[in-house]
Amino acid sequence: MDMLHRPRRNRNSPYLRDLVRENHLRVEDFILPVFIMEGNKEEEIPSMPGVYRHGLEILPQFLQRALDLGIRAVAPFPAIDEALKDSHGSESVNPGGLYPRALTAIKKQFPELIIFSDVALDPYSSDGHDGIVSADGEILNDETLEALAKMSVAQARAGADFVAPSDMMDGRVGYIREALDAEGFKNTGILSYCAKYASSFYGPFRDALQSAPKSGDKKTYQMDPANVKEALREYELDIQEGADMVMVKPGLPYLDVVRALAEVSDVPVAVYNVSGEYAMLKAASNAGWLDYKSVVLESLLGMKRAGASIILSYHAMEVAGWLAD
Repeated sequence: MDMLHRPRRNRNSPYLRDLVRENHLRVEDFILPVFIMEGNKEEEIPSMPGVYRHGLEILPQFLQRALDLGIRAVAPFPAIDEALKDSHGSESVNPGGLYPRALTAIKKQFPELIIFSDVALDPYSSDGHDGIVSADGEILNDETLEALAKMSVAQARAGADFVAPSDMMDGRVGYIREALDAEGFKNTGILSYCAKYASSFYGPFRDALQSAPKSGDKKTYQMDPANVKEALREYELDIQEGADMVMVKPGLPYLDVVRALAEVSDVPVAVYNVSGEYAMLKAASNAGWLDYKSVVLESLLGMKRAGASIILSYHAMEVAGWLAD
């Protein structure tokens, strides 16, 4: 058959496919989420096989392994004792609390490691919500902003390089930026969870931190999974308020949203490859239904192809090892 164009010519050999590949995964693309707790032991999370809560006393050993694999950024998340939780998340600003101590210890021992700290009330709240809850169950936006700002300053003081508000309260980026600047933390960046959806893929994460809502749901502040244009509106507001990076969460079901933001954004776009996505691939591969390495790499490459320049993923250390090989 006489054909002028034969795209398969560019697929003839592994080296040729490497030469013309449009997108690549690099270990430098990843932020590693890390669950931390008090103590000197680690606990595997049943719904996330291979992922652990790390006791603060032995956390450096884990972080050293990550650094040795080339991981350069971490996002710690604290498992707070239930006895320390209250309706205002007061433990979030306790300088002697687990989280500030962890940030300080990480930065002291690994000064080159970039810390993205989590800003939201749910790990500290007896209500399990990202904001303060009124007596009639409303999530109070403006009252929550003050708590988020104080938390951000406390985290910056403890050693965070970037604070990452994951709460989805209106106006929080600007409020946090003003508070950080007023306290002299002008170089502390903000990675905004710009488009965080009210997703069913967060279940294992909430198991890990015991942070599920005690009543109601998060649909009045997290986004409707049906919406894309709303994500663009959230992006514009966050950029106007001073976000240095923006993020879409979850990842795989929202690659169209990643693409939509990447096409307009002048700042880096991150994506969170969330706990439910991790659990699905682990469960299917453990059952022998999927080849784990292949589907993980394919999934993460899809996020890069969609336009993400940064990926938060529980697969990060495994992928770093594969890339090194």
